[in-house]
Amino acid sequence: MARDGDINEPTREFPDYPTSESLRDRAEGSPDPDRDPDREPGPGAPASGGGAARGLLWVLGAAALAVVVLLGVQATGLLPDFRNPFAKEQTDRSQPPLLKSIRDLSRYVAAEGNFQVVVDVQNDRRNVPDFLLNERTLFVGAGRVEAYVDFAKIADGAVTVSEDGKSAEIKLPAPQLGETGLDMDKSYVFAQQRGLINRLNDLVAGDPNRQQQIYKLAEDRITAAARDSGLAARAEENTRKMLEGLLRSLGYEKVTVTYTAP
Repeated sequence: MARDGDINEPTREFPDYPTSESLRDRAEGSPDPDRDPDREPGPGAPASGGGAARGLLWVLGAAALAVVVLLGVQATGLLPDFRNPFAKEQTDRSQPPLLKSIRDLSRYVAAEGNFQVVVDVQNDRRNVPDFLLNERTLFVGAGRVEAYVDFAKIADGAVTVSEDGKSAEIKLPAPQLGETGLDMDKSYVFAQQRGLINRLNDLVAGDPNRQQQIYKLAEDRITAAARDSGLAARAEENTRKMLEGLLRSLGYEKVTVTYTAP
C-alpha cells in the first residue's frame, strides 16, 4: 500500500521514524514522553508489578504489627488468655457422697502387711482356636492387710490386779486380720489377650464385671498369704509390748498379757 504524500501521520505499515530534529532534541536532554515515569499508562499498557508487591508487603506488615500488639496486650493482662476452641472439657455430674453410717472403733492395729500377687487367668474353649475365642489376663495386684486386737470384745473380769497392786493380768481376744484392700495406684494389668469373638462381644454387650472378678481373685490370694505370713503373731507381740509399757508406767511391776482362743 502506497503512502499518500499529503498525509504525514504514521500508520501501522509506515511508522513514525525519527527525524534529525527529534534526534537533536533527545541529545539536548528533552524528556521523552514515552519514558516519562509520571505519565499514566495507556489503556492497553500492562499493569506494573511493583505496585502489587508493595501492597502485599503492606498487608504482611500490618498483620505482623497486629499480632505483636495483641501479644503485648495479652502480656499486660488486659485481655483473657487465648484458648483452643476445640480443647477437651470434662463435665462432672456425680452426685454428692451420702453418709450411710458411722461406727465407733476400738481396734488396736498392731501390724500391717503389704503384699503383691501376680494373677494369670485364661478362659478358653476346647477345640476352638485361641485367636477366635480366648481371654487371658495378667494382673499385678498390690494390697495390704491389717492385724488388730478388738478391745471392745474384752470380757468382764479380763483385767485382774494383785492385792499389793504390783502386778496385773490382762486377757485379750486373739488378733484378727482385717479385710484385704487393693491399692489401685500400685495395681495394674500387665498384659491382656482376647480372641476375635471376645472383642466383638465387647463391642455388642461388654462385661463391666470382668475386671472385678480379677480384683476379687487377687484379694483372695493376698488374704490367704496374710494368714500364712505370721502377721497375727506379730500383732500379739506388738500388743503385749504396748500394754506392758503402759501399765509399768502406771506403777505395775509385773504385767501378764494372755490371749483367748480365736
